[in-house]
Amino acid sequence: MTTAVTARRFVSLVKFEHTIFALPFAFVGAILSIGEVPSAATLGWVTLAMVGARSLAMALNRLIDAEIDARNPRTAAREIPSGLLSNIQVLAFCGLALAVFLVATWQLDPVVRWLWPIPVLAFVLYPYTKRFTWLCHLALGLSTGLAPIGAWLAVSGDADLAPFLLWFAVALWIGGFDVIYATGDVEFDRREGLYSLPARFGIGPALTVTRICHLLAVCLLIAVGVSLGLGPFYYLGLAAVAALLGYENSIVHPDDLSRVNVAFFTLNGVISVVFLAGVLADVLA
Repeated sequence: MTTAVTARRFVSLVKFEHTIFALPFAFVGAILSIGEVPSAATLGWVTLAMVGARSLAMALNRLIDAEIDARNPRTAAREIPSGLLSNIQVLAFCGLALAVFLVATWQLDPVVRWLWPIPVLAFVLYPYTKRFTWLCHLALGLSTGLAPIGAWLAVSGDADLAPFLLWFAVALWIGGFDVIYATGDVEFDRREGLYSLPARFGIGPALTVTRICHLLAVCLLIAVGVSLGLGPFYYLGLAAVAALLGYENSIVHPDDLSRVNVAFFTLNGVISVVFLAGVLADVLA
């Protein structure tokens, strides 16, 4: 097996292309923390920290859930259950991702040198939550939502109310669309005794929770703009985000889940980039 093949398997393992979900929000946190675009070097270290952190989170998720994935027809072809990567290889990759995260962290504000265990602990704990609580979607949101508040602290070194509002907004956004993603595993989750909102309450009520989460996320993002005194370009970007979230929720129905992948993968990547564009336009105007 060539090095290139192995590398592609690791890229697939952590779904590297999905980093686009969280990275723009990290940039948003970095930008809003000082009211301007940070230096290229700072953004570079923030990016590297995000890549390391997210790669670690995904690899741990795949490792911890390997046995469950092997029993699920939808996930049985993933790298560990299918034997394309061994547990030892993935553990070594986790060590490398953690090292990248820590090296980048040490180049940023000293405060994050003390706080880095928090996201790592969240990455370890999240995969287990589906084994005992249907609030696992919120746990994922709170874990991934650490990106903007982490970047905020990494650049400015301190935090007021705004980064916490941003954290909770991203947590509700991600937790909401994770509920959409979980609709595809309802029968499997019930059979295996796993917890999710769709499995516990049914797809219809779960999708209602998603809509509420996304509405609250928009409200919190409005509060971020008010607390920081942001201008019209921020709210224009936020209006576009709200419209996209509305469309995302409109294309998934209890009796028609054919567009779940569009809602989960495509639209959420667009939403995060659109929001970043609004923030950039506002601080540069």
